[in-house]
Amino acid sequence: MSLSDGQAWPTSHLRAADAAFVALTREPAPLTLDCDSLPHDSGEDLRLPGGVVTLPVLRDWLLAHPSDYRGRDAVWRELVLRARLRGQEWTIAAVGMAMPALVRIAGQLSAGYRGDPADIDSEVLTGFLAALRDHLDLTRPALYASLAMAAFRAGRRLRLADDQPRPVEDIERLVAASRLPAAPYGHPDLLVHRAGALRIIDEADVQPWIEIRLGRRAPEPIAARLGISVDALRMRLARADERLTRAVADGSLTEITSTEVMQRTAAQDRRRRSIRAGRARGPAATRRAA
Repeated sequence: MSLSDGQAWPTSHLRAADAAFVALTREPAPLTLDCDSLPHDSGEDLRLPGGVVTLPVLRDWLLAHPSDYRGRDAVWRELVLRARLRGQEWTIAAVGMAMPALVRIAGQLSAGYRGDPADIDSEVLTGFLAALRDHLDLTRPALYASLAMAAFRAGRRLRLADDQPRPVEDIERLVAASRLPAAPYGHPDLLVHRAGALRIIDEADVQPWIEIRLGRRAPEPIAARLGISVDALRMRLARADERLTRAVADGSLTEITSTEVMQRTAAQDRRRRSIRAGRARGPAATRRAA
């Protein structure tokens, strides 16, 4: 199991687990669950997708049906059993199925954290795995919520330890200076990639944004690579900043996105592309495109 195209393995344990999940669930032999055969307490049929379903499709279905508690418990009871009885492959599968919650928890706990956010990732994952392997009681309901809470408690312990007062030898040396505000999430690159996929920002701006805003790279080589001026690149990133801010504020990036929102952002993306193409052709074409 490896990353394709010579990509380096992620240093964050959560990102590495996500990459492993992707490798396990890609064609030609993705991991699947037969939803029709899942045992459950009630005599009623579960409202899960019928038949054999790949794990990413099943994860998306569960995210889109948050009130189907019986179905979620049936799926997670099976996942936990397989992780405990069949070993590493299904342990990775369980982590991947919980990845949206784990990323959200790690992001919340990393806000304002003074250490390396990867440490929060590790603690969140450790707490989840401890519950998955040993501590979760499969006879109780709300299995997924219990796993997520175990992950949160583990990460929170590290965060609380970081928040303890620390002695400072010379307070006069701590001079206030201009600096970037703390990132609101531990995984801003994931949010930016999601924003590009949802057409909230132009997909062509995703990698430049990550390189400049997160990697703090000089804009000149990137602008040259894109064939635009530095000023044009800065304006594009400033517009991306505004759209990302609005999307985070209204939940478009941190919650399940409705079809209506996706259609609206796709329409906005088409309009932006049309205007940009018009600018390339000339002022008259720009006015027609607008």
